Amino acid sequence: MVSLGRLAAAVGGVAVALSAATGIASADPIVDTTCNYGQVIAALNATNPAMAAQFNESPAAQSYLRQFLASPPSQRAQIAARIRSMPQAAQYLNTVEQVASVCHSY
Repeated sequence: MVSLGRLAAAVGGVAVALSAATGIASADPIVDTTCNYGQVIAALNATNPAMAAQFNESPAAQSYLRQFLASPPSQRAQIAARIRSMPQAAQYLNTVEQVASVCHSY
């Protein structure tokens, strides 16, 4: 099992930046999110406390998430595409999509 920190470090991006779709859709909620770091973390804590606890123990994953959210959509799309191509990322896809779809509510 790949830890969130190792996953984030492996792609040079963020642990919380992928979706199950192949390719980058023009309306990708992860790439196009307007949520800030606090909203994403609140949504992660609410939707998957176990993954949130793991994420909260990884300064590297936290740093990558901050960098991802501060990046423009074009750069986010590149990061997401790299992560989507990683088989070890599959275990995180559903949670990340759920967080992206609800983070604006936090």
